[in-house]
Amino acid sequence: MIEKQIDSRYLDEMMTLKIYQPETYSPLYKYQIGIMQDGDDYYQLGRAATLSDQLHENGDIANTILAGIHYQNRFDRRNKYHPNGSQNSGYIKFLAHEVAPLLDDLFPTYLMGKSRTLIGDSLAGTLALMTALKYPNTFGNIIIQSPYVDETVEQAVRNATDIHSIAIYHTIGTDETAVETTDGSSADFIGPNRKLNELLKAKNTDYIYHERASGQHTWKYWQKDLNNAFTSIFSSI
Repeated sequence: MIEKQIDSRYLDEMMTLKIYQPETYSPLYKYQIGIMQDGDDYYQLGRAATLSDQLHENGDIANTILAGIHYQNRFDRRNKYHPNGSQNSGYIKFLAHEVAPLLDDLFPTYLMGKSRTLIGDSLAGTLALMTALKYPNTFGNIIIQSPYVDETVEQAVRNATDIHSIAIYHTIGTDETAVETTDGSSADFIGPNRKLNELLKAKNTDYIYHERASGQHTWKYWQKDLNNAFTSIFSSI
């Protein structure tokens, strides 16, 4: 694991990237990049690094480097990830104008959007979707697990002009009917995600959607889904 810090001019704070190279990494080959919001959760609860090594060893995915970015606390997470969060606009610019260029400088990447994937669960999935819609030429793929969906998100999808160029992997659990949110209330996720599915399906042909039977809004289910997510998006470049 390599740690790199960015003194972000868009967020006015020091941001840490935890970067995982596969065991077979060599600077002689080119790599695609997976950028994970909720980074520590993907590494610790999702076991993303171990899964990456297994998939590389089996030849199930192309050369891929993972980069995780974590949050300070749940309020910081909401401020950065929520479409109406106070730092959401700055965080999206941070990803596009600071994170992507840094990773291209550090590693032999393909220097194109189709080689960069944004990954996120819940609000982090929402952030991945909204960022790719704004910068489709920078981020050509997204993995969104149980994203939060509201009218702002739906409208962004309706208004998107280059959404057809983004490869999308989207999952939701059928039991995600009363998800506890940061403000202490609960919200139905399955209904809005089904609506998002219809919007995305109408505008995008490179789109995979799964409903996990009895799936809940927890890492128990997201972790089980990661194998399919990674092999679907990272299989080739």
